Order: sequence, then structure tokens, then C-alpha cells
Amino acid sequence: MPPVPPAVQETVRELVDLSPVLADLGRRFAAAGHEIHLVGGSVRDSLLAAGSGGRRVPGDLDLTTDARPEQILGLLSGWAGSTWNTGIAFGTVGAEILGVRVEITTFRADRYDRESRNPEVAWGESLVDDLVRRDFTVNAMAVSLGPDRTVTDPFGGLGDLLAGRLRTPGAAADSFADDPLRMLRAVRFVAQLGLTPVDDVVEAMTAMSGELSRITPERVQAELSKTLLQDAPRAALELFVGTGLADVVLPELSALRMEIDEHHQHKDVYTHSLTVLDQAIALEKADPDSGSPDLVLRLAALLHDIGKPATRRHEPRGRVSFHHHEVVGAKLVRKRLTALRYPKDVIEAVSRLTFLHLRFHGYGTGEWTDSAVRRYVTDAGELLPRLHKLVRSDSTTRNRRRAAALSATYDSLEQRIRELSAQEDLARVRPDLDGNAIMQLLGIGPGPEVGRAWRFLKDLRLERGPLEPEEAESALLRWWADRQG
Repeated sequence: MPPVPPAVQETVRELVDLSPVLADLGRRFAAAGHEIHLVGGSVRDSLLAAGSGGRRVPGDLDLTTDARPEQILGLLSGWAGSTWNTGIAFGTVGAEILGVRVEITTFRADRYDRESRNPEVAWGESLVDDLVRRDFTVNAMAVSLGPDRTVTDPFGGLGDLLAGRLRTPGAAADSFADDPLRMLRAVRFVAQLGLTPVDDVVEAMTAMSGELSRITPERVQAELSKTLLQDAPRAALELFVGTGLADVVLPELSALRMEIDEHHQHKDVYTHSLTVLDQAIALEKADPDSGSPDLVLRLAALLHDIGKPATRRHEPRGRVSFHHHEVVGAKLVRKRLTALRYPKDVIEAVSRLTFLHLRFHGYGTGEWTDSAVRRYVTDAGELLPRLHKLVRSDSTTRNRRRAAALSATYDSLEQRIRELSAQEDLARVRPDLDGNAIMQLLGIGPGPEVGRAWRFLKDLRLERGPLEPEEAESALLRWWADRQG
């Protein structure tokens, strides 16, 4: 077992002692003759903090023990604020103690059927039995809550963590065969922890990418989202695509590698899309009102061009076009995100941003009428701040003069939006007459014709701006007469 430096041991002891929950758990289990250890991400992150001179008390806590589930419940009885046993079939007891959530699991030495992710639960005989079944060495470390606060690191996780390596405790192929979701966790840890997978891990991911089909869409979506929400997900996404994992769960992203953009500014549309994502994240972080990290913006930045493969056309003089790729892309986004079980509001928002991301290019050098500006704002609705970031990020030209011109032009559009917003409430454009006034003026009752009249008045409002009631009434009566004639 690789030795743990004394300084790290001492720092970890101090961190454990800072948590009254951990200290009390250690005393309670030790008094009953049981081991209990802090494991998983809490140890990893605490050791990272210790290695950089920081002090981090873990939040939610994962622990492992030689006590059986019924013994765990007995030790917590009358002390924990509440307990739950939804995971007790897998040896896990949950509890809330002094406002801290803990999950305590009996040592396990599970076996997998390698057809699903469901293990055949088997109790382990030792801490090492439990740690060897974990996904990566950086998560296969433990800190004893006993009096000595010993750090147990049988597979060199601390050394891997400090060296920036991502390894599995045993053979990577065996680990991923047991649970293919671990391949997506490897992708996430590249973004989250800045780790680089060793060759054995990359080779196994590449050879076994098809095994992801065993994983439910909900779990795939959760890992993909966690990856996208990290500070710098680009390297992780490159691993995701490069190993073929994307071919299984997000093939539209992989397909972009073959599509040269129409301006020949990038190796392919895939590289362009990653650059757009980088730039969108930078704009998001710079905006204190953006609610960073923003999953909707990041999905839109990554997927805004996925309609290009289906719309690719070769034009004269060696040029390539992708006409209406935003329309096709919006449909593909909706289909793929639905398959990945994203919430409906996320699906609709990302699809809408994909559909709208090219609208600005009709602005030219400011030729839009006020009506066109109103429609841009109204069609974007509450997505307008995100649309601003997406459109600006979509400029990835290396021609500085062109980039500056595009930025200045969009500055001009935003200024016009501000000016019109000062005169009228563009965020809530509604007809100048409501439904009751429409029915009274036209002498009709509730029904489809009221909706058609309402939409006519809204279009008129977008075209001409706010109208006096008399103007709106005259226009509506003319429209109604034309329909009746």
C-alpha cells in the first residue's frame, strides 16, 4: 500500500475533527466495536484541499463500516434527527445528524451480472474489499473515524490525484464491464478535477463505448449535464467524442466532425461548436445576472449547429452551405434532448435558441426596422439574455477586423433594443385590445375567431408599435370586414 505523507495524515485528522458529526460517529461506532470510515468524493476533495494548503470540511458524507445495516440503525437510534432505509437492500442507511446528511454503507464486495448495472450485493470482509470495487483510485481512499484517523489508500489514489491521473483500482475493462456509467464519470472527472485518464482507461472506454446502451437515459443525462456545468468542459467533451461514447448517446455531436463550415474558419463544425461553448461560458461567467453555470446556454452553444450535417450542400467555387440548418437543428435538439429525458422547459429553451441563433445575421449593418427588432425580442422572450450570449459566442472568426465588426453590429442591435424598451414594454408585447374588447367590438362570443383577432392585433402591435385604442379598433374592424367579405 503506498504510504500517505505524514503532513497529509495530520491535515486530514484536523479536517475530520472540525466536523462534530464525524467525530461523534467515530466515537459511537468505536464504542460498539465497529470500524467506520469516510470514503469517496468527500475524502478526495478534502485531500485536494489539504494538498493545496486549504481546509475543507465535507458536506454530505459517505461512510462505510463493518457493521451490518440493522446494527447501523441501532447505533443511530435516538441520536440521529431522522433515518431512512430506502437503500437498505444495498446495505445503506441514510440519516440526518445535526443538519448534515450521511449515508452509511456496510462493507461490500459486490458481483455484477454485466448485463445491467444492478449488482448482486455481497458483504465485504474488510475495508480494502470495499475500496477495490469503487470506480477510480481517487475515489478509493478512506479516512478512519477511529482515534488514529488513519488514511487508507491501497491503490495509490492520492498519488494519482496529485499527479492528475485518472486510473481504476483494477483493470479498466473489468470496472467498466461492471458498470458502464463509469465511462461517463471518467469524462466528468476530466472536467471536474482536471485529471487525465491513463491509456488503459482510454482504450477500455473506446473498446466498450457500446456498453453505454445498458444505461438508462436519465443517468446518462445526469452525467452529461454535470460535465457541461463544470468550469471548463472542453477537454472532457473531446474525450467523450474521441472514445466513441458520444456516438452512442449524442451522435449529432460526433457527426459535426465531418462538416467543414462555410467560411473555412475551422477544421470542422465540431471544433467551432466547442469554441462557441468556451466563449459562451466566458460570457456567462462575466455576467453577474446570468445564474452561472447555465445548462440551457451551454447546451445551446454545444448543439446550435447540429442541423448542419443534414443541410450540407456543395456550392460553386468550392463553397459549402447549410441553408435552414437552424430549423432542422431545432427539431434535432428537441428529439435528442427528449430521448435523454431532459425537462420540457430545458428542451424547449435549447430548441428555441437553436432556431433563433441565425436571426441576427439578417440585421446587416442595422437595416432592421423597429418592427423587426420588436419581433426579435418577442420571439426570444425570456431567453433574450441567453440569445445575446449565444449570438456573440457564435462569432469564432480569426479575422480580428471581422470579429470587431460583428461585435459592434450586435452592440448596435442591443442599443436599439434598449431604446425601444424605454419607450414600450418589449418583454410583454400584447395587443392594444384584450379579448373582452375584441368580442364587444366584433359582436362575437368566445371561440377561435377571438384568438385569430388577438393574433392579428399582436402582429399589428409588433409592426407599428403601441396604438391608440381608436386606431386599433379601426384596424380590427377593417380586418374583420375583409374576412367576412
